[in-house]
Amino acid sequence: MNDRSVGLPCLAIILLAGSITAAAQTVQEAGTLVIAGQNEHAPLVQINGKAYVSVESLARIAHGTLRFQGSQTILTLPASSGATTAPVQPEKPEQLSAGFLRAEIEALAAIREWHAAVFHAVQNNSSVAEDWGGGLRRTADSRLQLAIAATSNDSDRKAVDLLRNEFANMQQMSDQLQALHTKASYVAPDSLSSNPLDQKILSCSQGLVSMASSKQFQDEPACH
Repeated sequence: MNDRSVGLPCLAIILLAGSITAAAQTVQEAGTLVIAGQNEHAPLVQINGKAYVSVESLARIAHGTLRFQGSQTILTLPASSGATTAPVQPEKPEQLSAGFLRAEIEALAAIREWHAAVFHAVQNNSSVAEDWGGGLRRTADSRLQLAIAATSNDSDRKAVDLLRNEFANMQQMSDQLQALHTKASYVAPDSLSSNPLDQKILSCSQGLVSMASSKQFQDEPACH
């Protein structure tokens, strides 16, 4: 006869139904009992057309325990056999540290101030010194260094790499416009707005601001 696989609630019913006197019974072998997911098995017997298994065998294959209290036989099954496994909660993404966020916002503000000064100079065709916006550049650089020093986890370190790129792009654009102004006495007002590097700087800045608002690292293609 083929093996049978039954659930544990049914087994308890089978055991409790076993109070039949041996004298009036016809006992036959009835295969084996297998619990789904287990390798062990227990022999079944058929008595008057019904299948039975000994409580000792059931306790063994179910990895449970038996104890006797007066006329009662108490079977205790492992908690995992009848309990629903709690769903695994996904780990929360690592947040940017508070210290880094403050330093990042200050560095962004300094870079924006530097950008605004360059933009104003181009729009008004102002005469500029050889070190165009040098003071603002140095301020932005010092704020960047503070942000670098404030990193304390992997998210901070990935974010500060984008901030470095934003500073480097701003420096590159400032140098380009300085060189253009040196060669010509007049720089067209749209020299900045039509510059692809300027659009990249603005998009990167927006991405970094969004990142600071969410307090979580988000890669921004414009910062690369």
